[in-house]
Amino acid sequence: MDNLIEINPKGADPYNILIRDSWNDLGVAMASVFKPECRICVISDINVSKLYGDELVSVLSKIFKQVDLIELKLGEINKSLETVSECYSRLIALKYGRNDVIVALGGGICGDIAGFVASSYMRGIGFVQVPTTLLSMVDSSSGGKTGVNFEDFKNMIGAFKMPRLVYINTSVLKTLPEKEYSSGMAEVLKAGLIKDGSFYEWLINSFQQINEHEDEFVSEMIARSIAVKKFYVEKDPYEKNERAILNFGHTVGHALEKYTDFKYSHGECVALGSVAAAYISWKKDYLTMEEFYEIRDMFVPFGLPISLPDINIDRIIEYMRSDKKNTSDGFKFILLKKIGKGMISTDVTEQEIREAIDQINYV
Repeated sequence: MDNLIEINPKGADPYNILIRDSWNDLGVAMASVFKPECRICVISDINVSKLYGDELVSVLSKIFKQVDLIELKLGEINKSLETVSECYSRLIALKYGRNDVIVALGGGICGDIAGFVASSYMRGIGFVQVPTTLLSMVDSSSGGKTGVNFEDFKNMIGAFKMPRLVYINTSVLKTLPEKEYSSGMAEVLKAGLIKDGSFYEWLINSFQQINEHEDEFVSEMIARSIAVKKFYVEKDPYEKNERAILNFGHTVGHALEKYTDFKYSHGECVALGSVAAAYISWKKDYLTMEEFYEIRDMFVPFGLPISLPDINIDRIIEYMRSDKKNTSDGFKFILLKKIGKGMISTDVTEQEIREAIDQINYV
């Protein structure tokens, strides 16, 4: 099933997200945005590049005069200014200029790094996202957030850089490890919980087809997830207000990533953080007890955890305090007013957070 979704962020240039099941339309899509004399630099994780790098270079070389491939060894430990500096050096050596284009081929880390490079090299050059994980397809490839980690702080240095095009080839999910597929499902479930209750119900009713990667269900799932992202990005492209609702599950989730030294994936930690946020929503009488337990338990069929052994709650709170999304007045938390309606809350107490973390603490 082919889809085209247009994102039209307020105050920024519009761009298209194409959902396809092959690379066949990539060259034509790129040619509709960029001139053939542009240089195209594909930045990719070395493992992803082994699978798709040569194919992308071949497709793009039929249209553009110069196509290069930079392969990086990625992962959270390499999501750094050192990696960005390496990219700058390579681009300078290849004589890339302001009219040229960077294509990010890979998951969220690759997109974040390549996007930050594109935002800052020569004060900004063209940028295209070609996500290869479910997580990056439904979340990080659209919306323009880029950045790297700094010292112990996640995504502390970055910029907003809207892509000119996002090209999603769902066939690459066939090579995605099951653990990574499950990780992406956390962001999918989040999309339904914060904005579209009917989508959330559809996910629950379709979990078997989704877990079996049935093409029609996967394409619809991706399109409906992106529709939620589109709603918030168009209204609030630079996260001044409502777009923060997309961070449901991330306040505790990012702290858990750091606490586990990134041994748990982003999606696994977002699932755990979503359980904690849903618990607070219940305790504040936004959700019923039955709704909380349904939300908690529905992560399980999609291969996501709902508890973590022996959590040091004091350390989680300490990590949360350094989260850049907090305000000077305290924690900014995303809660559920009801299933399908997220809300920003600044009145969540430390005691409430401790009780919520204790809910996911398996001793």
